[in-house]
Amino acid sequence: MTVSVDSSAVLAHLDPDQIAADLAALVGLAPVDGTVGEVAASHWCADRLTELGAEVDHWELDLPTLRQETEFPGIEVERTEAWGTVGIVPGESGGVPALALSGHLDVVPPGDSALWADDPFTVRERDGRWHGRGVCDMLGGVAAVLGAVHALRTSGIRLARPLAVHTVIGEEDGGLGAYATLRRGHTADACVIAEPTAGHVVTDNAGSLTFRLVVRGRAAHGSMRTSGISALDGLDVAREVLRELEAQRNTGVGERFAHLLLPFPISIGTVHAGDWASTVPDVCVAEGRFGVRPGEPVAAAQATLRAALDEAGRGDLWLRDHPIEVSFPGGTFAPGRLPDDHPLLDVVQDAAAGAGAPRPRATGAPYGSDLRLYAAAGVPTVQYGPGDIANAHAVNEYVEIDEVVRCARAYVLTALRLCG
Repeated sequence: MTVSVDSSAVLAHLDPDQIAADLAALVGLAPVDGTVGEVAASHWCADRLTELGAEVDHWELDLPTLRQETEFPGIEVERTEAWGTVGIVPGESGGVPALALSGHLDVVPPGDSALWADDPFTVRERDGRWHGRGVCDMLGGVAAVLGAVHALRTSGIRLARPLAVHTVIGEEDGGLGAYATLRRGHTADACVIAEPTAGHVVTDNAGSLTFRLVVRGRAAHGSMRTSGISALDGLDVAREVLRELEAQRNTGVGERFAHLLLPFPISIGTVHAGDWASTVPDVCVAEGRFGVRPGEPVAAAQATLRAALDEAGRGDLWLRDHPIEVSFPGGTFAPGRLPDDHPLLDVVQDAAAGAGAPRPRATGAPYGSDLRLYAAAGVPTVQYGPGDIANAHAVNEYVEIDEVVRCARAYVLTALRLCG
């Protein structure tokens, strides 16, 4: 990208210290999904965007109504209160924003705080990195977006078309915030989500489903094990089915996903069985994650898992009459992608190179994100942001400081290119 005089002047107003302060403030709120910190982060962003001269829409989400809608993406934590926050940087021509910069405010719990070098919710700078829960996923990206808006405002430049900033909640457990934001009518001609992308531009997301398996057995005293049927034996059957199904579903993955060892994984995350050490367990409940292939409808993915387990059950004397119960609680992440040959990819790649990063290549990501919600709403969307997903949700989570600043520069250049 050739940097014009105007864009150079705007970039000169980028303030790393302000980015650091915004990041520290957000992390310090401990905005874990479903907590008061998540609510506080929404209020904080409304205030911050107002300070930056944006026209702010800040509203309380009608959770009971949203939950009843057929397209509701699901949630996995309890919420009694949630807020949406959108800031619009005005443009001279008005109308639909030419670009939305989107980022989620919610973070996952830190786990055992004793394993962290410092308080997880206090940002620490060490070795050119910011450390703290959420700095990578994805408060560093949110701070970079705010840094870009700060630079645009303090430079005094007037955009030709509006720029939107969507700060959303609930991404980690389904996408409630982005869903509600789009449902309220906040849209744009294009969207960049500031998720961590390890220097690449993510154009395609696989989807994912949370599944629950209930396996029945027959209880017996542990000393008479052979007179009972352990529910764990049925789980063994299910696990073998999942391994075979995973292998089948990870063939012919396509160019954007070829760099991944396992683009569409199937995994079991929790298992609960039995209530007494010397009793053969008569029920086992297992929950896990089912990867959804690009272009695969969610209903088809669900049917595939059910069919595979039904088929396995027909070959087992016990499971034939006591089939494994399959359900899909929690978040539903459909796959999503940028349309082929859409110019947004080139714009973001040029902006990243103009900001001083190597020109990023286009890739697919194995996880679900808000990209699929924007894409489903007709908003062409990519992900480009600081950090690497390998550091997300980790103990001593970190993001490279220089990468956050480069991404803020790239957001400025993208906004100037699309908003005029």
